[in-house]
Amino acid sequence: MSLIQDLPIDSLDSTHAKEWLRAYQRVRAATETICAPLHKEDYMVQSMPDVSPPKWHIAHVSWFFEAFILKLFHPSYQILDPAYDYLFNSYYVTHGTPFARPDRGMISRPTVDEVYRFRAHIDRAIEELLNDLPQEHVQEILRRMELGLHHEQQHQELLFMDIKHILAQNPLCPAYRDDLAPRPVHGVGELGWHAYPAGVRHIGHDEADKGFVYDNEMGRHLQFVEAFQLADRPVTNGEFMEFIQAGGYDKPDYWLSDGWATVKAEGWNSPLYWVKRDGVWHHYTLGGLVPVDMNAPVCHVSFYEADAYAQWAGERLPTEAEWETVARDLLMQGNFAEQDHLQPIAAVPSAEAPRQMFGDVWEWTGSAYRPYPGFRKLPGSLGEYNGKFMSGQMVLRGGCCATPKDHMRATYRNFFPPHARWAFSGFRLAKES
Repeated sequence: MSLIQDLPIDSLDSTHAKEWLRAYQRVRAATETICAPLHKEDYMVQSMPDVSPPKWHIAHVSWFFEAFILKLFHPSYQILDPAYDYLFNSYYVTHGTPFARPDRGMISRPTVDEVYRFRAHIDRAIEELLNDLPQEHVQEILRRMELGLHHEQQHQELLFMDIKHILAQNPLCPAYRDDLAPRPVHGVGELGWHAYPAGVRHIGHDEADKGFVYDNEMGRHLQFVEAFQLADRPVTNGEFMEFIQAGGYDKPDYWLSDGWATVKAEGWNSPLYWVKRDGVWHHYTLGGLVPVDMNAPVCHVSFYEADAYAQWAGERLPTEAEWETVARDLLMQGNFAEQDHLQPIAAVPSAEAPRQMFGDVWEWTGSAYRPYPGFRKLPGSLGEYNGKFMSGQMVLRGGCCATPKDHMRATYRNFFPPHARWAFSGFRLAKES
């Protein structure tokens, strides 16, 4: 049972208040556990404009509770420092003027210790609020609490992504942790296929369904899906290696125009974090530099690379409607953050259903990130959460090895620009029946 998905929204008694507080404390503690292996020097690094320093992440998720709950609903809340509203606002321009994202690594003050004091200040205020909620605002406060907890879980995954990118820039390839769960070593067999008939499908979240969803999942609608086949697992490192060895990065035939321009401009010749040592391909992981496991799903590839591989293989990427058609009937199980590998692992052989639909790698689809029919943004500044990014992005599905399990569901729509590679992103193939 999810401690977040099953919390009551409509009413609050003393028992439910304790459940909300436990869920809040659990999520907040998980963020600090992720940061525990870091040294203070690690907290400040911004290795590229898309990466935020860990210090900024842990401040921003506290700012979210302050800006959208405490300032509005806690009758005696005292702001710790008014400058934080500027420094730790991410992109909410209707709320205020955010500090420039590419410059977050320049914020040496407040210090790491001061940021943790800010977190503790927010935690005390949230506990006070939950213990004495204004009854006229209960539903709105709890909806925002729920959003805030899922927002923090998103940043937990971002922390893993950003910490990995930060440490990977160090030529010493230091491990984030040297005690990660060992990965299983076994073969995965030949790629198999599962066939699905044509038909009209319900896509998106039904308002009658229980559980939290983001606004971009709303607007359940009917969509006709042609007959298709879906690969029974994601493409592996070994299979992607064949693409590399066949000159895939050197032949424009397989690439979209923007993708080919990016390959040439960035000098890509392999997935992010791959490097040859003594003639053997290694890749940087959160456990340090290790040989590439040829049976594990390929990871840290862009949409452009996924699409180019599909072209080379004579197949295509699935649409998000096809992906959801299959995923809705599967159990929510896989290699998530809780398994503590923090790296994709080889699929367990099975012929019954597609494997690794959840966890391991976010799977690029061939669908652009656009609103569902009837999409409506949340009111106020929270309406900036998803809607304003519905341009120039592609949809990914299924979660990854750094995603908290109770943050996931079959309708979850992640999105990144097509050139992005620092997410735990991979792909599986599809084709017509």
